[in-house]
Amino acid sequence: MAKEDDFDQQLPGLNEGEIIVIRSKRRKRTISAYRQGGRIVVSIPARLTKAEERSAVPEMVAKIRAQEIEKTVDESALATRVDELLGLYAPEISERPVSVTWRMMRERWGSCTNLDATIRISSRLQRTPAYVLDFVLFHEAVHLRYGDHGPAFKAVLARYPMEGLAQAYLDGYEAAESDLTVPDLPN
Repeated sequence: MAKEDDFDQQLPGLNEGEIIVIRSKRRKRTISAYRQGGRIVVSIPARLTKAEERSAVPEMVAKIRAQEIEKTVDESALATRVDELLGLYAPEISERPVSVTWRMMRERWGSCTNLDATIRISSRLQRTPAYVLDFVLFHEAVHLRYGDHGPAFKAVLARYPMEGLAQAYLDGYEAAESDLTVPDLPN
């Protein structure tokens, strides 16, 4: 049987308060984990025994840390790709994003806030061909210079050689998604 000290050693950072375990009476079966304010919060059902907690918590912490490593690598590659695309197709645009991050987005493929030079890309694009992701990255990067979709923006965006094909792919993706959603039925 593991002692409490063994549990602390299994979870690096526990002594510094990095990991917080919340027992929830409302949670019945599932365990969730997320990062909040520099800490990893693991929410478990209140009915779990200490032994089950000792088994589940390190697994969830490892999962969060692995996701963070994977995400960091992917996001740094996104920023590098933005720089390459601007260099190829819009060398006159000197503005560069401070960050390019994956986000869960249902309504948009990407967004750019040119005030703080941040770009967010829909995680739905992780499964698309590279030319489609490149098109969205380039589109959002052009917004660093042009905030709207006016003629100057469109002229620069048109330099992307696979613009039409990428836009057709995205339109088809959206159409397929809307066909898969269950319509609201009248009562």
